[in-house]
Amino acid sequence: METAVTSKLKQLDEAIGRHVRPDTFPLGIRMLKPGEAVPEGLRIPSKSMGEHWIICQSIGVARRYGWGIAVGKEDVICPLSAIAFGFRKPNDEYLHGFASNGMYCENEDAAERLEAGVWRFEPGTYDYVCVAPLARAAFEPQVVAVYANSAQVMRLVNAALYTRGGRIESTTGGRLDCAEIVIQTMTTAAPKVIIPCNGDRVFGMAQDTEMVFACPWGFVDELLKGLEGTHKGGVRYPIPVAMRGTVTMPKHYQELLAMLEQRDQKPADEK
Repeated sequence: METAVTSKLKQLDEAIGRHVRPDTFPLGIRMLKPGEAVPEGLRIPSKSMGEHWIICQSIGVARRYGWGIAVGKEDVICPLSAIAFGFRKPNDEYLHGFASNGMYCENEDAAERLEAGVWRFEPGTYDYVCVAPLARAAFEPQVVAVYANSAQVMRLVNAALYTRGGRIESTTGGRLDCAEIVIQTMTTAAPKVIIPCNGDRVFGMAQDTEMVFACPWGFVDELLKGLEGTHKGGVRYPIPVAMRGTVTMPKHYQELLAMLEQRDQKPADEK
């Protein structure tokens, strides 16, 4: 039986498909608190497949395969995302930049500051992150995420600002985009634009042409209104390029056209 949530999910999926046309499934994401049951139909990699995944990989599978995925402490083998999502407590080595020093940063001080800027949930706040295509989600998401090219993301930004104006503000560290998509969006309760990180490109198969638009579930009505409103206002995807106007042809083409016009102006018995 269709509920208000499933109806809204389908409405949003259809609107994004019509106005944005992303190459992969738009996603709904939900964090489960301790004791919350994993929604029906979601695959837990360690239990369903005997595999251990990471969060960006799970997002990649969901948006490309169309699967619903739930991952928690026993599934996630990326220590950075496990710490960010609160599945594991950070240790001193992590806080002092052990994972970043010499890779992303030239020294420990820079590495500490990089880790300090990562969006994180408090340890133990949540047990699972659930992700599924919007039209197939068996849960009410807290975050909607769309991977798309820059023009499509621009289209979503235009829609997001249709009602309230202003600007979309996001922060990025060039890594742990899973935390920026989910934790930053939930923490700030505002739409975001995210650059896929190195891990997402390696393990989640994010392409060089892709970016991410994310927004809280509570923002969906504004986004729907904005997609329709900006469409009526002439903001479209694919972008309608300027193709009208008289173009300049090559010199030989111009000369040939002049010959044809000159011939056509002669009396019929002279042609």
